[in-house]
Amino acid sequence: MASVIGFRVLPFFVRSRVQVRSLGDADANVLSSDSVVVNGTSIGRERGKGGTSIDQGNGHLRSKVEEKRRVKDEALETLKPLWNDGYGTETVRDFFDMAKDIVKHDGGPPRWFCPVSCGRPLKDSPILLFLPGMDGTGLGLVLHHKALGKAFEVWCLHIPVHDRTPFEGLVKLVEETVRFEHALSPHKPIYLVGDSFGGCLALAVASRNPAIDLVLILSNPATSFGRSQLQPLFPILEAMPDGLHSAVPYLLSSIMGDPVKMAAVNIESSFPPGQRFERLSRSLTGLLPYLSGFDDILPRDTLLWKLKLLKSAAAYANSRLHAVKAEVLVLASGKDNMLPSRDEAERLKNSLQDCIVRHFMDNGHTLLLEDGIGLMTVIKGTNKFRRSRRHSYASDFLPPSMTELNYACDQIIGLLRLASGSILFSTLEDGKIVKGLAGVPNEGPVILVGYHMLMGVELSSLAEGFLREKHIMVRGLAHPALFSRTAMSSSSDFSLTDWMRVFGAVPVTPSNLFKLLSTKSHVLLYPGGSREALHYKGEEYKLFWPDQQEFVRMAARFGATIVPFGVVGEDDVAELVLDYNDLMKIPVVNDLVRDANENAIRVRDEASGEVASQKLFIPLLMPKIPGRFYYLFGKPIKTKGREDILQDKQVANQLYLQVKSEVERQMSFLIKKRQEDPYRSIVDRTLYKAIYAPSHEVPAFEP
Repeated sequence: MASVIGFRVLPFFVRSRVQVRSLGDADANVLSSDSVVVNGTSIGRERGKGGTSIDQGNGHLRSKVEEKRRVKDEALETLKPLWNDGYGTETVRDFFDMAKDIVKHDGGPPRWFCPVSCGRPLKDSPILLFLPGMDGTGLGLVLHHKALGKAFEVWCLHIPVHDRTPFEGLVKLVEETVRFEHALSPHKPIYLVGDSFGGCLALAVASRNPAIDLVLILSNPATSFGRSQLQPLFPILEAMPDGLHSAVPYLLSSIMGDPVKMAAVNIESSFPPGQRFERLSRSLTGLLPYLSGFDDILPRDTLLWKLKLLKSAAAYANSRLHAVKAEVLVLASGKDNMLPSRDEAERLKNSLQDCIVRHFMDNGHTLLLEDGIGLMTVIKGTNKFRRSRRHSYASDFLPPSMTELNYACDQIIGLLRLASGSILFSTLEDGKIVKGLAGVPNEGPVILVGYHMLMGVELSSLAEGFLREKHIMVRGLAHPALFSRTAMSSSSDFSLTDWMRVFGAVPVTPSNLFKLLSTKSHVLLYPGGSREALHYKGEEYKLFWPDQQEFVRMAARFGATIVPFGVVGEDDVAELVLDYNDLMKIPVVNDLVRDANENAIRVRDEASGEVASQKLFIPLLMPKIPGRFYYLFGKPIKTKGREDILQDKQVANQLYLQVKSEVERQMSFLIKKRQEDPYRSIVDRTLYKAIYAPSHEVPAFEP
């Protein structure tokens, strides 16, 4: 049968009752099944259970366009904060289990399959085409299926073990699919995720289709194959007798990936070191027998063919880099023993028109099958996820998952989180102060307006508090410099600023505030901006707000509730040693600071007063024996129905001054009351946890 995209779609692994597509001509054969047969073998199964049977009694035809329309109509609109991204539920062992079935010889050509474990994507989700590495199975995203399946319609390319389609033929297959999807949804981007060899394939397709909106995500692309440190071994592999080829899989496994990182996928970093080591040892021991599976995935003849295919693919892609107009994100491993991926990432960054790089220094060549940050997290943190031609900070935002929150708290801000021992208070409608966030409205739009501590160290605990207690995503308005093209491209590692974007930070602009309030979001606003966050010596807990009531009238327009809040504790964790004035007295350093500010983005003009003098610099801090962070959210101020705020500037100004006064009053209250906290010192808090329980919340003063 002639397929609409050239080949049949391969049914794939399922966990529950689903619909499976097999495209032929313009029709889709839809089977209701609990399990799917591939090459005559059932590969749909629950963990610890045998394969289940197929029910083909409800099969019927439906066109691809009609099927997509049905899925679109039934899809979810949004994700809830702390959703389950499934990371750790699938491991490399699942990769090999599935590969055993999918690599069996069926005589078929390369084809697409939709991993049903991805589930149903959100409404209007773009398509993501996964282009595999040298293994050709198409299973390289198995760790990421559930997370990617929420944001994308995921298709994976499977190249059968005994297939000998040349590189140009594979390019044509992917190109036909890209053009078909573009014709179907011309205003949506198409994502090409290329792993190693698949990276060359993605670049080749992009170079031939510059007018199509493509986003390329390349994991250790094999464009550097000609400079591979394994080149001297390739003639040896060709001459190796069949009897010795059985050792090749183990050689490949040690070269292509880090077994320890593979084994650590489902082991939580929060475990104690001894328990984590024990689990890692068991996982690694259980993984080693699976490595022999490489012999089935890459038998001798196939391996030699794939090496020739890699050579032609790299040459083809490199000759056409100048024609690539697509957005490109390169993920490069620091311990790639197969390709010089770190150097190649920088070369591609300089050769391509729109390319940024993120390095993962502890990972091997098979980055997507190893422990670390999930691919969906990387896409979100680099602002690469979008549903249309332009990225929208409001409609394209996907809230963090529970995995992302736990990883960020344990690995990114772990020390600050431990040192600060943050505690949050809020004010009820009757004026009573209570522990927790009960006084903050659950329904938006809400604007949280407060004081910005030194270097913005209060942000992480505030965001975590709202997520864990109220499951509310707070969208912080941040300095536009964090989102500039320079900032996005200059970062080499997946950095703290990337994590800020994962957790909802947006550039502080009137249009973004408008969009967030129109979607009834909880918005975090600092009128003092970087002038407060980068204040000078002796200026702690001093507000630097502009003269104009910038946010009050916007709040009234949407009937938003304003919640003023104060936060103290920066003087309890660090001392400011060198501020802007001190740095400008140091030769060479002052030139660096001056150059950094010369072309810096200005949020306000000079008419805004002192707050407009936002000099960007990195102060020198001296750590102290940590005290504690205290937050107090004041009584909510409602603007709904207050047309007088919009009509009378004087009324708006009075409300603005009231909010500012409330923030100052709350900070004064906290500075006084923290003296009564018996657990203000980290020493006392540590002793309390040792006596009671590590997870037990440490009390504070009575409000």
